[in-house]
Parts: sequence; structure tokens; C-alpha cells
Amino acid sequence: MMLPYCLYLTLWMLWIGQCIGQDLLFPNSFNGAVGGSVEFALGSAPPSNPVEVNWNFGVPFILGLKDGVLDIQPAYQDRATLDTTTLTLKLINLRFNDTGTYKLSVTYKEGIYNGQTSLVVYENVSDTKLTGLGKPLIETKSIANITCDGNGNITSVQWAKDNNPLNPSDRVFFSSDNKSVSIGPVIRSDSGEYQCTLANPASSETAKLNVIINYGPENVLIDGMSEVGLGQKVSLSCSATSVPSASFTWKFNGIDTSVNTETFTIDKTNLTHSGDYTCTARNNVTNQNVDSQSHSLVVKEGGGLTTGAIVGIVIGVLVAVGCICGLIVYLTKTKKIC
Repeated sequence: MMLPYCLYLTLWMLWIGQCIGQDLLFPNSFNGAVGGSVEFALGSAPPSNPVEVNWNFGVPFILGLKDGVLDIQPAYQDRATLDTTTLTLKLINLRFNDTGTYKLSVTYKEGIYNGQTSLVVYENVSDTKLTGLGKPLIETKSIANITCDGNGNITSVQWAKDNNPLNPSDRVFFSSDNKSVSIGPVIRSDSGEYQCTLANPASSETAKLNVIINYGPENVLIDGMSEVGLGQKVSLSCSATSVPSASFTWKFNGIDTSVNTETFTIDKTNLTHSGDYTCTARNNVTNQNVDSQSHSLVVKEGGGLTTGAIVGIVIGVLVAVGCICGLIVYLTKTKKIC
């Protein structure tokens, strides 16, 4: 006999729950920002034609609707509105003390429906900034320490580099609160834009910082002619891989010149310009100097013709002679046949 009794009791409690229980469903919680707004909307449309509607903040009354007349508590007169169709309560100009539990009670002819939800009001995240880079960063020698800071209720911190997530590695370390990151020793691929996003459920703000890794100079090369005719103009150019861009100086046969540009130009060559040219690239941030390999320049007499030009002329002459000989042979044979 005990089992049927328990079953009846359970069914009776379920029926009571349908009449006066938690039948109006909300999300578990709403979030808002100070000065912002929030709308307490039901998960699905409520039954129509309620007899009475009441919204409460915990116990205190916010507003009610009865017989088509809306009654709003004076404290909420300029901040609360009700959608009489969806029964959605809207609050504007949110304050910290709006955080708490909100209850909705709706009376119908067939019974009372209740629901409740909660609101957490957060201070807006603001003044987000990235700091920490004082001295220039030099490849393999420096460690980059970057700190993200801001105001407001901060519940999460996210890092990115060039819009891709920045993850821990054997060179990337985050502080326990995730507000600082240490990268080192830095390499050139660490250059880029770093982003830090501070957030809470109601607001977020992102700060950006451009990081430059200085390196070089490397691959210092001289490009230009190796042979040139007497009286001609010649230019030698020096290049290097470097951040920031390298400055250049030149030596001729081991002796410093007054040239400090990437191009060494001789407007009109003479025999004294033959010799070995060396370019030195300097990075003023890394304080490194790197010399190029020696570049030999030969100034030749003879109408200003270089070896290449002479070889070309010789080949041209030989081709011409061959053509003439072939023509003579052809004409001779033609004449004999005739």
C-alpha cells in the first residue's frame, strides 16, 4: 500500500508545481555594465492575458501590471520598463547595487507562475595598456617583458600576436594572473604586433603594442662591375640584412675613404682606381660592424673596352669572317657549275 501512496503524493506535488512552481524559465544569469542596460527576457513566450504581473528585486517591489495599469516603484521610475506582451523587464543606467536576484510572478485564472534569475553588474573595462619595453630588444641577447593593465572588473586576460593566440612555449612564459608575459631570448620572428584583451562578461578592451627585434648586420655584399674601361663611370653598391637599416663606410686597398653611403661612385675612372674595395655595414642599435668580402676592380686601357667587350668583338669578327668565306665558296662553286 505504501507504493501507491508515494506515487499519488508525487503526482500531487508535480501538479502543485505546475500551478505555483518555477514555470517561467530564464537564463541562469544576466550580466550588465555600469551605466548600461539589461533586459530580463523569458526563454519562451509566456501565456497571454495575465491577471496580474509583478517584478521584484529580491523582496523589494520594482513594478507591477494589473487590469492594464502599470505601477512602477518611484526608485525605478526613470530606469524600469515592462514589455506587456513578453513580460520582459528592462533596466537602464545600471548600478553596482543592481546586482542580485530578480523574481517574476504572473497570475493567471488557472494559477500562479513564478520565475527568477540573477544579474551581476560589472564595472566597464577601461584604460587598457601594454607597458614594459624600455630598451631596444636585440636578437639572442634581450628578454621582452610586457605587462597588460587596465581599470574595471577584470575576469579574463587574453594575449595574441599578429591576431593569432599567443601560447606558452620554451621561450614564452606568462605570470600566474596572466597579465604579464616574458619572451626570451628574443629572435627576429618575435617582431610584430602584440595584443592584450582585458574582459569581463559585460565589456572588453584591447591594447596593442608593436615590438621590434633588432638584429644584424648580416650578408654584407658588394655588387658592381669587376672590370671597367678607362674614363668610364662605375658604381659599386653595398647591401646588408639589418634591423634597423645599416649604415655604410668604404675602404679602398685597406684605407678608409670619405664615402659613407651604400653606393660608391667613380664618375671617371683612371688607372689609380684599380684595386680592392671593401664595404663595412654598421647597426647602430646592436653596435655590430660587419665587413664585406673584398671586391676587386680593374681599370683597363684600350679604348675603354673591358675583357667581356673584347671577347664579344673577337667573336663577332670571327663570325663575320666565317660568313664571308662561306659566301666566297658558294659563289665560286656557283660560277663553276654555270
